[in-house]
Amino acid sequence: MQIQTPHNDEKDQMEESQVSHDNLRRVYLDPSSPSIRSIARVVIVTMLIVFIANRIENIIGALTFLLFFVVLSIFFAYLIDPLVRLVRKPFELRGIERFLPRGVAIAVAYLIVFTVLGMAVWIFAPRVAEQAKEFGANLPTLGASIQRTASELSRRFERLRLPEDVQERLNQQALSIGEMITTSVGNSVLSAATYLPWLIIIPILSFFFLKDANSFRIGVLRIFPAGRWRARTESVLQDVNATLAAYSRAQLVSCVLIGTVCTIGFYLIGLKYALLLGILAGIFEFVPLIGPLVIAIVAITTAGFSDDPWKALYVGIFLLVLRITHDYVTYPRIVRGGLHLHPLAVVLSVLAGEQVAGIAGVFLAIPLVAIGTVIYRHVLEHQGSRGLFAGIIESEEKSIEEEA
Repeated sequence: MQIQTPHNDEKDQMEESQVSHDNLRRVYLDPSSPSIRSIARVVIVTMLIVFIANRIENIIGALTFLLFFVVLSIFFAYLIDPLVRLVRKPFELRGIERFLPRGVAIAVAYLIVFTVLGMAVWIFAPRVAEQAKEFGANLPTLGASIQRTASELSRRFERLRLPEDVQERLNQQALSIGEMITTSVGNSVLSAATYLPWLIIIPILSFFFLKDANSFRIGVLRIFPAGRWRARTESVLQDVNATLAAYSRAQLVSCVLIGTVCTIGFYLIGLKYALLLGILAGIFEFVPLIGPLVIAIVAITTAGFSDDPWKALYVGIFLLVLRITHDYVTYPRIVRGGLHLHPLAVVLSVLAGEQVAGIAGVFLAIPLVAIGTVIYRHVLEHQGSRGLFAGIIESEEKSIEEEA
């Protein structure tokens, strides 16, 4: 029997401490942690998703112009559809609608609309063209008036003995504002002229949207299985159709109303180019928030630097009263419950649309948000919940009550 000496005990303790120290420096992977292959797979899938999203964004950005005209065609179809139904109604009441197919009724509606537009152009075009020509010729004079006003302000600043750097900044700001107004007006006219040849696409696309609307609806419904899903989809399509129809009707009536009221008001104030500015006010009314703001700037600037400066004040007051009256009195009556959007949601939607897609985004923002609210409401009804997070919160509250 061998007796272990104290020297051996110390040696064994040193070896055990060395082993434990080595074990501390080793890294042991938890069996539940993901493998390197899984991590690499997640990274690759994430990179692919980012790449595909970037490509889709580029494609949508490249097709923004085309999508804008497609949406305009859809809205034009919504505007023509009531007239198409009116043309077919006598035949449907007598049970002889087969003698007037939907395609023929659409052609008759087109003939009526373009005849009315042609007569309006024939009546107003000479005067509008004359005022537009005069307005374009007076743009340099308008810019010179703005510069003279800026110089007068500079002299007043000198009499007030403002610091030179403050005077210089104010002069630069005044000149830049004048140049911006004249340049933006000219660019708007030129860009509108470049879009005119493309307008022929709108009635062509609208014809097919009107003619094959039921086929499009059936094609969408066939995507979903028969039963609850298909019934819910049918309800969503009906509400979306009612929302877009209400928005299109409201915008058309608003354009005609604002154009007529502005033309009459500008004539009563004695503003130059009253007919031209009134028609532009009606056209720009179709672009929410941005259109009325542009018309207000152009009209007030024209009145202030081309006519009596007091007229600029009258024009500003007139447009402010008109805007308040229309936004809070006439427009809600025109829409008649078709849109359920808070004014703050409208403003934020327009600003976000302008940041995303420019003028096209401004035009599309409100109907897209309205459609989104319709779909959101139907999703909640389909799920039987009161809100997006209501079910989660209620389940958490129930679990807390049960634990208590």
